[in-house]
This record gives sequence, structure tokens and C-alpha cells, in this order.
Amino acid sequence: QVQLVESGGGLVQPGGSLRLSCAASGRTFSNCYMAWFRQAPGKEREFVAGTTRTGLGLQYAASVKGRFAISRDNAKSTVYLQMNSLNSEDSAVYYCAASRTTWGPTVSEYDYWGQGTQVIVSV
Repeated sequence: QVQLVESGGGLVQPGGSLRLSCAASGRTFSNCYMAWFRQAPGKEREFVAGTTRTGLGLQYAASVKGRFAISRDNAKSTVYLQMNSLNSEDSAVYYCAASRTTWGPTVSEYDYWGQGTQVIVSV
């Protein structure tokens, strides 16, 4: 089992930045592929960014590429999402996810999920 706890969400103005954190406990963090997803009201959960076990492999959704950056610190069992140039379309609940075996952009590939942290981009 892996327990995931997100933090760092909040209210930010358009053009601003936030950094989300996801602390993991339980199963060895460094053995897991990690990702961030988000879900806006009335919409399906969508992939935002993902990283391999070492943190060297990175994937981004087209909508965030160039603005968001995923990283991980295996010594701290934590994955981060740096979000810059935020706009209203980035408003959503952001979820951290872990996979034991694979990584990719689909929800079904991930075994463990956090409870989510709310991000609201508004004036």
C-alpha cells in the first residue's frame, strides 16, 4: 500500500504560481511511477504530468507543457508540481497518483490516489 497526501493548493490570481506537494508513505516510493491529475467540476479526471521512478522521464499534457514542471525527491518520498502562468482553466482539484508497474496518461494505470488539493485561479 501507498498512502499519498497532497498539499499546496489554494487561491491564486491569473498569471500566478503555486507549488503542489505530494508526500508518500508505505510502499517504497522510489519503486513507483508518479503522476498528477486534475478534475474540474463536471469534467472527467485528466492527466497533467507524470514521471518515472528516477525522475528522469517526464510527460506533460499539452495544455500545461511549458508552464508546469513535475519533479520528485526520492529521499523525501515526495513528488512536486510547480505551476506557473496559471489561468482560470487550471482551476480544479489536483490529485497525486502512484503506479507500481507503469506510467501514462490514463487513470486506470494508477494504483494509489491521494485525496486531492483544490486550486482556484481567480481575481
